[in-house]
Amino acid sequence: MLMMFILILVISLMLIFLSLMLSKKIKYDKEKNSPIECGMNPISLMRIPFSMQFFLLAIIFIIFDIEIAILMPIPIMMFYNISSSFFTMLTFLIILALGLFYEWYNNALNWAV
Repeated sequence: MLMMFILILVISLMLIFLSLMLSKKIKYDKEKNSPIECGMNPISLMRIPFSMQFFLLAIIFIIFDIEIAILMPIPIMMFYNISSSFFTMLTFLIILALGLFYEWYNNALNWAV
């Protein structure tokens, strides 16, 4: 077991060292890093700031949307095997409800804060 660990460690370190040696060296140029490569300095920031609450709410929406998509084939599962699909659905819905209550408790679902 110790030999296997040492072998894995040596191979990992060799790969890290090899990647550092073979990687491209990046030269940081002010003109190349600017958002517009026209030679003029930008007057303002090109990125528009956004609300972090909106971002978190969008992530929560995506997570719950995917979970709803996972729930869609359950009626078909119940047609074939009622007992195991019922417990699977019940377990999944309990986990989904616990996640919703956790988000609600931490005020992550408030739109205007």
